[in-house]
Amino acid sequence: MSAAPPRMHRHLRHAILGAIATIALAPLTLSAQPTEPVDNAIVAKIREEAFTRSQVMNVMSYLTDVSGPRLTGSPNTRKAAEWSMAEMKKWGLTNPRLESWGPFGRGWTNDKFYAQVTGPVPFPVIGYPQAWTPGTNGLVKSEVIYVKINAEADFATYKGKLQGKIVMLSPMREVAAQFTALGTRLSDEALERMAQAPMPGAPGAGGRGGAGGVRVVPPPAPVTAADSARVRQQQAQQALAAIATRRQAFILDEGVAAILEPGRGDGGTVFTNNGQSRDPKTPYKIPLVAMAIEHYGRIFRVLEKGIPVPMELEIKNTFYDNDLNSFNIIAEIPGTDPKLKDEVVMLGAHFDSWHAGTGATDNAAGSATMMEAMRILKAIGANNKRTIRIGLWTGEEQGLIGSRAYVRDHFGTRDSVKPEAAKFSVYLNLDNGTGAIRGVYQQGNADAAPVFREWMKPFADKGIKTLTPSNTGGTDHQAFDGVGLPGFQFIQDGIEYGTRTHHSSMDTYERVQAEDMKLNSAVLAAFAIHAANRAGLFPRKAVVVP
Repeated sequence: MSAAPPRMHRHLRHAILGAIATIALAPLTLSAQPTEPVDNAIVAKIREEAFTRSQVMNVMSYLTDVSGPRLTGSPNTRKAAEWSMAEMKKWGLTNPRLESWGPFGRGWTNDKFYAQVTGPVPFPVIGYPQAWTPGTNGLVKSEVIYVKINAEADFATYKGKLQGKIVMLSPMREVAAQFTALGTRLSDEALERMAQAPMPGAPGAGGRGGAGGVRVVPPPAPVTAADSARVRQQQAQQALAAIATRRQAFILDEGVAAILEPGRGDGGTVFTNNGQSRDPKTPYKIPLVAMAIEHYGRIFRVLEKGIPVPMELEIKNTFYDNDLNSFNIIAEIPGTDPKLKDEVVMLGAHFDSWHAGTGATDNAAGSATMMEAMRILKAIGANNKRTIRIGLWTGEEQGLIGSRAYVRDHFGTRDSVKPEAAKFSVYLNLDNGTGAIRGVYQQGNADAAPVFREWMKPFADKGIKTLTPSNTGGTDHQAFDGVGLPGFQFIQDGIEYGTRTHHSSMDTYERVQAEDMKLNSAVLAAFAIHAANRAGLFPRKAVVVP
């Protein structure tokens, strides 16, 4: 870690001295400390609005059915953003706007996909182009060829024979039967295990701690036959990786028409991802199609029998290079207290999605929930002392890019903090699908527990009771937590998130649970107003001095 500037050293000394003073006075004041106050009257108004006059599913439909998938950089995403800003302005939010960040790279949309096996028995193929791959430049009528190159000698087998062909490069994988439900809720036992997890950084928790920081280095063990076998296996894997790299160049040079890939998932569900570079300077390569595994397998087995498989394929994709930046969607409910209105509570979720479905559970669900929470607060006339701000991020699917850009631009970094950071209270994120909120990940912030515990009590009847000290990752709260600002993601029921919807062709409106969405909107609205009106800013993690 780079050294902090002198200003940061003074701040750190003051924080440590303040902590020491607090500890010294604790025995005298602990019994007099009040619990975190909860405004049950405003929670009742929030619940009434959320459950009887909800608009969350209407927002969901506009973001998914009308706008479609929201791949960062695509016109669909901007259309959805413009609709969202207009809607929030109609609700009375202040200054809905797009804050640009970048560069991100070129935009991309899939405009047409047609795939039909025409023999020996015709059947339509379920498949989706991978993002940022080119089209076919018209209808391709060709044979499917399984290209099996695992050694140097194999290249000669296919030399000069793949021009214009549709190729398969991967062997067929096993497809197991589904014996368990795709959609599940968290059991009481699972929630209890989460609650009992050790605090990150505690001894035995895989972080800081342990036997006084002393690392005992054992003497080297003798080399065994198993060790030698592992070395040989690693060498073989490295050789295969080198062959695979050369194979990609060979396929490109041979002029194949397209590559068919066995899609992740089964039951007709296909998971898509990034296929090629977003960099406009990178030349277009080969169309990549992720196929339903059952259709991939049917073609593969016919080819294994030496029977030709002719196919028709047409893909039309469009690249957008006119604006290589992207944006975040921001709007506010200004604070009413002259002394506190410059302090900020944030709600947020990522707005972008992958492209095979309509990005419903990942993450129109989070975006619609946050928008609805803001609508609820305006509808009930909540008197928030601090400003409540919504942030809807793009570029999350490519690595939390939008939220990290926002944090960097507004709050700085760990080593270079901006003035706005001192007036930031807390960020609350939602990005684990459609499932009901069941509690909160504390992100190792011990002082967050008593606050969240009180805020959850008005929703105990809905099963929201669990606090886990654990961290969770993979979403935008990390942009805030990573620079020392309080940022949190909620524990949610998984429903079908990890088994059917996450990044898949079946991530559509039908997979979203309306009652869970209403509950989540109420919880977010209640947490936001309590954060905006509590006596002080939300507690931050204690400074760990090595």
